[in-house]
Amino acid sequence: MDKAAMRDFSYGLFVLTAREDGRDNGCIINTAIQATTDPNRVIIAVNKQNLTHDMILRTRAFNLSLLSEQAGFPLFQRFGFQSGRDADKFEGLDTPRTATGIRYIPQGTTAWLSCWVEQTVDLGTHTLFIAAVTDGEKLSKEPPMTYAYYHAHVKPRPQKTEKHGWRCKVCGYIHESETLPDDFVCPICKHGPDDFEKI
Repeated sequence: MDKAAMRDFSYGLFVLTAREDGRDNGCIINTAIQATTDPNRVIIAVNKQNLTHDMILRTRAFNLSLLSEQAGFPLFQRFGFQSGRDADKFEGLDTPRTATGIRYIPQGTTAWLSCWVEQTVDLGTHTLFIAAVTDGEKLSKEPPMTYAYYHAHVKPRPQKTEKHGWRCKVCGYIHESETLPDDFVCPICKHGPDDFEKI
């Protein structure tokens, strides 16, 4: 199968946030859809390696900030290129909380939703969360951020390098070695060997 065919799906980009025992965390996800309108439900898929995943699994509550084309790369660096296990992703940010006590991202966001998990489905590397929407607010008329727009206009282009090894086609990370192990996982974006190219 040509795995590049899978990259033609249309994705949005979102900041998923959670709170547990007084700790705030969040991560970037690209899989979130409205599943039904009556009752209002959304479905999100979250990588099990994310701390936010574990927090939602235990608390069953989350906020979803729907990013707009005005979201800058520093937002993606903060929530997508570091782990909440090692860093406080909200350090220095003054962001509001919804009635649930969970933060959301107001800048570079078209809307936010507060959700309560009703069901989960184990997808192996990810968990599918099916959740009721309990609150939300439209914040901007800017177009929503898509994965394609992010790659074309927001994400910096990888710089030319003389390094040899394997480059992640998703985030640009370079693994310097002659071979790439079958179970290798990118330490930045968590993608596997199929998303690496020999350089």
